[in-house]
Amino acid sequence: MKTPERFAIFAAFAALYLIWGSTYLGILFAIDSIPPLLMAGSRFCTAGVLLYTIARLQGAPRSGWADWRTAAIVGACLLLGGNGGVTLAEQYVSSGLAAVIVATVPIYIALLGWLTGSAARPRPLVWLGLAGGLCGVAILVGSSLGLPAADHPRASIGMIILLVSSFLWSAGSLYSRRAKNAASPFLAAGQQMLCGGTLLLLAGIASGELRRFDPHRITAVSFVAWIYLVTIGAIVAFSAYVWLLRHCAPAKVATYAYVNPVVAVLLGAAFAGEKLTAWSFVAAALVVGSVAIVITADQRRVKAPVALR
Repeated sequence: MKTPERFAIFAAFAALYLIWGSTYLGILFAIDSIPPLLMAGSRFCTAGVLLYTIARLQGAPRSGWADWRTAAIVGACLLLGGNGGVTLAEQYVSSGLAAVIVATVPIYIALLGWLTGSAARPRPLVWLGLAGGLCGVAILVGSSLGLPAADHPRASIGMIILLVSSFLWSAGSLYSRRAKNAASPFLAAGQQMLCGGTLLLLAGIASGELRRFDPHRITAVSFVAWIYLVTIGAIVAFSAYVWLLRHCAPAKVATYAYVNPVVAVLLGAAFAGEKLTAWSFVAAALVVGSVAIVITADQRRVKAPVALR
């Protein structure tokens, strides 16, 4: 395989860092006038149809029932439980803080991988990162309990939702690594988006969002944010992610987990007037730094066998 030019790699990383970091602000704007679950469901169903169609037109073979079963389980964990939880939580917490808590996904994956036997026991450096990340989350949750209701109504509820959604995203990610997926990563992603998006729409209808939804009240800002989440957030960023996985070490690609919160916090402050307290900055530094430690330790772990080839 021809080595990609350095500029192409730089552009793909820039897309991953900036776009995925900006989706938290996009979600905040989109749910301003669109019910959260219906917004997320329609977003992923639309993106899923586009990705699935493109993959089939490019020659990807039709999937069997086993692939669709995997897509349904992964879509339920990643999109319904994971992204759906983030979308709900951003009704109560700022987009920047939501990104900081979601950054704990690599920490969850390290723990779940060890507990399920799919990964080695964490080394002391990883345990240090796990402890630091949990301390950061504890500070965020603890400080949210004392926030004025006028600034962050029911912030503690949003924090709990984010912790659960991050766990579900991590569990779904681990499952997808071992389960039977479609040969084409784009086709598999399209299937997951279709299944997860459908589940989100059903959840939105079951929770009564459809009765409260009035298309005539959708603001221009919300509509543009929805378009951005479908096209740029779901399709372009994912394509860059898949391309990077084929040309760079997975541990390097995973650095988006501690770059996205920085981008989200800056964008939230610049365009949504979001502010962080001193304790929030301390907690964010602990979480992001701890995730960096965990990812760096994993990267060092995989370097040794690669060097023996």
